[in-house]
Amino acid sequence: MKFSVFTASTPDWTPAEAARTIAAQGWDGIEWRIVDQEPAAEPGFWAGNRATWPLTGLEESLPEIARVTREAGLEFSGIGGYARCDDHANVDRMLAATAELGARQVRVTMPRTDAGEYRELFAAARRDLERAATVAASLGVKALVELHHETITASASAAFRLIDGLDPAAVGVIHDLGNLVIEGQERTLSALQLLGPYLAHVHVKNVAWLPGEPEDDGTVRWRHDWAPLRTGTGDVDAYFRALHEFGYDGWVTSEDFSTALPLAERTADDLAYLRAVEARTREAVAA
Repeated sequence: MKFSVFTASTPDWTPAEAARTIAAQGWDGIEWRIVDQEPAAEPGFWAGNRATWPLTGLEESLPEIARVTREAGLEFSGIGGYARCDDHANVDRMLAATAELGARQVRVTMPRTDAGEYRELFAAARRDLERAATVAASLGVKALVELHHETITASASAAFRLIDGLDPAAVGVIHDLGNLVIEGQERTLSALQLLGPYLAHVHVKNVAWLPGEPEDDGTVRWRHDWAPLRTGTGDVDAYFRALHEFGYDGWVTSEDFSTALPLAERTADDLAYLRAVEARTREAVAA
């Protein structure tokens, strides 16, 4: 496996700082966040993220994205795009940029389930993906559907139903440990087997479920929050065992949104932990 960092999780660093730091820590690659974001007084994961390239003017930024990545000695694990499947113009731009960069694959986001009636959203997204697959195939790249809570593809079963019959060389799925803790959890190995050739990429982060204060009648309502890889609800060892049992040997991208450790310590610790988990679970499966 190869390990990369999604720059949504490195908001304090400029692109050059992110690439240099990640490379120096021993990561294999980087997954650039590309989106027009809201400004913020302080850098944040979703607004004011300094390691984000804007979608506006993207084509003019491609030489610089390539240079920063290349000079750090990093590979592209893919592109972290935010163009929704029905935004055809920007989907096409992201696919073309991915091809020009040689990044191979790019995320195309799915509608949220609160955006309309589910069956209608699903049918429309299928049509959009059929179109995106045709464009991706012509460019030699792959459009990725992420398993993401609160979208029409929260689970592997939903994603498989959405893309079944499309060319797996042009459309694939991002399996995501942390998102599935929130919604869509299925037995990991079964989910990977269901996806089969559509499993194209893996994201790893972790989440904890936390109880709220009891209400007057004693009711406790739970909420989820981002947690360090080592301490969240998701079992990282079990996750990697399933990946090894399935035979996955591709990219694993960290997107750690916890804040218990300072950013540089967090990314360094994440890599050490992921490499250790990968090694011991590989050995356990091979035994």
